Amino acid sequence: MANSVEVQIGHLLRKRELKLAVAESCTGGLIGDRITNVPGSSEYFLGGLVAYANEAKVALLGISWDTLNTKGAVSQETVLEMARGARRILNTDIAVAVTGIAGPGGGTPEKPVGTTWIGLVAKQGEWTRLFQFSGNREQNKISSANAALQMLLDYLQDQIS
Repeated sequence: MANSVEVQIGHLLRKRELKLAVAESCTGGLIGDRITNVPGSSEYFLGGLVAYANEAKVALLGISWDTLNTKGAVSQETVLEMARGARRILNTDIAVAVTGIAGPGGGTPEKPVGTTWIGLVAKQGEWTRLFQFSGNREQNKISSANAALQMLLDYLQDQIS
C-alpha cells in the first residue's frame, strides 16, 4: 500500500488541493473503496455514485435517456455524461467514471463481455479510453477499477505534477 496507485493519487490530489468524485457502474463501488482505503482520503475524495441501472444513471447523474437509448449504457457518450454528472453534483475539480459489461452475460457482438469505457472530466478537458478485458466477472470488475485508477494517476502526473 505504501506506494500503491491509490496512495500516489492521494499525494498528487493533496499536493494540488484538488477534489475528486467518481461515478461507477460495472465496478459497483470498487474505485471508491480503493481510494478510501488510504488514510486521510477525506481531504480530497468527496464521494462516489454507484449508478448501476439505467434508471439510476438518469436519476443520480443526470444522464440523458436519449444517450442511453441511442448509444447504450456502455459507450463513450454515457461515460462522459457520468463523469460530468459526478463532477457537477459533488462540485469537484476532477471526476472519473466507468461503465462496462462485467459478464458473464450482457455482451453483444458489437460490445462483448469485458467492454469497458472509462472517462475523466476536469477543468482542463475530457478524456475517454476504451478497454476490452477478458476475465470472468470479478476479474473484469477489478481490471476496470485498476484501469480507471491508472488513468487518473496518468492524468495527475501528466497535467499537474
